[in-house]
Amino acid sequence: MNRLTKAAIVALALTTTAAPLAAQAAQNRQDHREWRQDRRDDRREWRQDRRDDRRDYRHDRRHDRWDRNNRDWWRGRSEFRDYRGARNGYWYAPGHGYYRVEPRYYGYHWRQGAYLPPAYRGYYVDDPYYYGLRPAPRGYRYVYAGNDILLIAVASGLIASVLSDIY
Repeated sequence: MNRLTKAAIVALALTTTAAPLAAQAAQNRQDHREWRQDRRDDRREWRQDRRDDRRDYRHDRRHDRWDRNNRDWWRGRSEFRDYRGARNGYWYAPGHGYYRVEPRYYGYHWRQGAYLPPAYRGYYVDDPYYYGLRPAPRGYRYVYAGNDILLIAVASGLIASVLSDIY
């Protein structure tokens, strides 16, 4: 075989293997471009969905608030599912249920500057925003006490404010 024939065979072998490899590389680049574009689109959609979710959440929260003029405001709220009305000798804390109260505190009128007994400090209000309350300052919590919501100092039980006759 002469040199020209060998060169033709090598050239033919290279073109038959190189052409598919080049086409495969071009296809890989195109696939990667499409994949990157899909990721960009997914991120855009995800961000838009998050914005929509936040907007819907703010709208729902604005319209899902406690109304002092509506005596049935609590009906349908999940934390009141076991509420059966007032029971003598017990208080009800939404999300916590009924709990026994010492007789001297039943019907008690709480006032700012007084102290909430330690036995009643654990019935925290989960969603103060629902009642139109600002977030509690550091070291304070809102708690249920009978039909009232109290803002107390966690360490001492000192009552900082009282929201009366909630339900």
